[in-house]
Amino acid sequence: MKYNSTNGVSSPVDFKEATIRGQAPDKGLYFPERIPRIDAKLLTDIENLSNEEIAVRVIAPYTGDTIPMETLERIVAETVNFPIPLVPITDNISALELFHGPTLAFKDIGARFMSRCLGFFMGTSANTRKVTVLVATSGDTGGAVANGFYGVEGIEVVILYPHGKVSPVQEKQLTTLGKNIHALEVDGSFDDCQRMVKMAFTDDELNRQVFLTSANSINVARWLPQQFYYFFAYKQWQDKSIPPVISVPSGNFGNICAGLLAAQSGLPVTHFIAACNVNDTVSGYLQTGEMKARPAVATLSNAMDVGDPSNFVRILEIFRHRHPDIVAMLSAATITDEETLATIRDVYSKHEYLADPHGAVGYLALQRYLGTHGNAKGIFLETAHPVKFPAAVEEATGRVMDIPSSLAALMKVEKKSRRIGPVYDELKGFLLHVTRY
Repeated sequence: MKYNSTNGVSSPVDFKEATIRGQAPDKGLYFPERIPRIDAKLLTDIENLSNEEIAVRVIAPYTGDTIPMETLERIVAETVNFPIPLVPITDNISALELFHGPTLAFKDIGARFMSRCLGFFMGTSANTRKVTVLVATSGDTGGAVANGFYGVEGIEVVILYPHGKVSPVQEKQLTTLGKNIHALEVDGSFDDCQRMVKMAFTDDELNRQVFLTSANSINVARWLPQQFYYFFAYKQWQDKSIPPVISVPSGNFGNICAGLLAAQSGLPVTHFIAACNVNDTVSGYLQTGEMKARPAVATLSNAMDVGDPSNFVRILEIFRHRHPDIVAMLSAATITDEETLATIRDVYSKHEYLADPHGAVGYLALQRYLGTHGNAKGIFLETAHPVKFPAAVEEATGRVMDIPSSLAALMKVEKKSRRIGPVYDELKGFLLHVTRY
């Protein structure tokens, strides 16, 4: 399998080079040259297969011959070694819980898969330069990347996050490890963080001195394994004669893009909903066919506070830029903070299910869609454990969150971060400093 840049200028590369580079030299995102078709037998036998077997069969066409099968099986086994249950909430709505991994968020799978792939590639490479993984986070990416790469030999990790715009648990998860994990607390928004990261990757002078790669979902090794969730959901879906509608809390659009890719490869899905908070630039595109980025607004569902979603260009590639095909498979919903709190409250009081703010956005978007689509049934992705958002959950339900013992200990650890302005030169100076040691 080869990967082309979405900008169409850079030469094709294999999975190894796409993973190591992160972003193409022409500043586009890597996208597979073709979308492989899933073996029909995988779908008919899916209930009898382990999650590890499913994941290997899904990802193997994308990794090609860059990773030996025995190594790929080990990487996958270490990636999906926690439960991902499909939990019924109502007669027609179920939650796919993606928060049972080490950092209690859906990004654990992508971060664990990528860290192990990159560790393997660097261990077999003749290149002796230290690799610096550079990533911007609006919440959960930072903790998942920090956990996945902690202590990996020859790799430094630099994480940018917006000051005051991540939850206390999220901040502790990305700032307390130390060692090869470096946290930069930016006086700005996630879009500022993402802008600075993109500038670093386009800075030729910096890249001559620092070997940079990305751990955001722009990296194929972070993005592609997110397909696993959707196959695991289908494995547990009861009525396979009527495929589910799937509602995905969406910010940078990597997760829902992976779901759309899985569907294009043959996974049965009736429709996708991009469940957005008020940062809903994609909603405008679906209505008009024109994408207009705008500054992000802070909300309770902070991991979705993205005004210029990087991965949407890959959705355009999946559908070959055909707007009618996109809107046939994808719709969007905008959910306010007030509606988010009301949904957390209602779902908890009526169904005794506790959703986090992102899951609540997904639930309400799905509920509205199903209300106008007859006998359809669906799944919403519960992307983070509600304990990561205690203020919102307590405001909505009056319930004081019980902090797991592992998190209770973490919350007492002093954070290690450096405060910087939303100024690229400050980031560049730090990157040059880190690579000297």
